[in-house]
Amino acid sequence: TILGPSGCGKSTLLRIVAGLEAPSEGRVLLDGKAVTRPGPDRGMVFQSYTLFPWLTVAQNIAFGLRERGMPEKERDGVVASYVNLVGLKGFENHWPKQLSGGMQQRTAIARALANDPEILLLDEPFGALDNQTRGLMQELLLGIWERRQKTVLFVTHDIEEAIFMASRVIVMTARPGRIKSDVAIDLPHPRHYTLKTSPEFSALKARLTEDIRVEAMRTAQA
Repeated sequence: TILGPSGCGKSTLLRIVAGLEAPSEGRVLLDGKAVTRPGPDRGMVFQSYTLFPWLTVAQNIAFGLRERGMPEKERDGVVASYVNLVGLKGFENHWPKQLSGGMQQRTAIARALANDPEILLLDEPFGALDNQTRGLMQELLLGIWERRQKTVLFVTHDIEEAIFMASRVIVMTARPGRIKSDVAIDLPHPRHYTLKTSPEFSALKARLTEDIRVEAMRTAQA
């Protein structure tokens, strides 16, 4: 998880890894190869709802597979498996406008995962959701990670979310954004929301709160 105050460059960092923006210095390497453009080895889910409104749930999930030329029968099987994985069975033929925010983000996650990327990039994907839906989506995504073991870069400014979702939390400084600390999150899996009330979780939250508070104050004083 990448954690930092607003405006520190978290989303920009993710977009650079995705190949949507170029770094001002240095370069990004993935398996020894320079990242210069978007590619199928990286799937991205944004905070804003990015489903194609003219496509159904199933068609949105199948979009990348169709663009790659996957045969229809194979494509339908992949779509069905990811519809089940994110709990949208029965909604395959619904349009995005008929879905709640949480269901739209489930569809976006399924669309990204269906392309079988090496890295899943998530830019505050639950930021626009209400608190209860957000918690359920966190557990859903963790469950998917525990089964699929994908590499995930998850951007958030929410400290509890950063801890709950991560095996490591990378804390960024205020502008200009730099890496302030790299905190290992040694909490057991599978994770349940009750973990957030444990002493171990509270200790990590206190440490990261102090780190972020210092950076937030610097942002406010700039």
